[in-house]
Amino acid sequence: MAQVFSKEDILDGKIYCILSYLSILCIIPLILKKNNPFVLAHGKQGLIIFIIQTAVWILSIVVPAILTPLTFVLMVLSFIGLISVLKGEFIRLPIMADLADKISL
Repeated sequence: MAQVFSKEDILDGKIYCILSYLSILCIIPLILKKNNPFVLAHGKQGLIIFIIQTAVWILSIVVPAILTPLTFVLMVLSFIGLISVLKGEFIRLPIMADLADKISL
């Protein structure tokens, strides 16, 4: 199911959506633009990626072998999210979107 966003929401929120996929900066759009549905959708996905990145980093202290493959996958997902923002689209990232849908702000 593709979400449809107004051009105003996309233009107003593009810069904030970019922040959504830049690690801890994902918190900024969720605080400042949570009334914009385009920003909220990207922000939630970015938050899930950040939480998983943090968990992977903590787990890598115990099991260093998991750091590289999972970190690479999360970086690729962030990059795909950034590209979709620059195109003015919303792409539901695998697993991340399902988890993001469960977040209510």
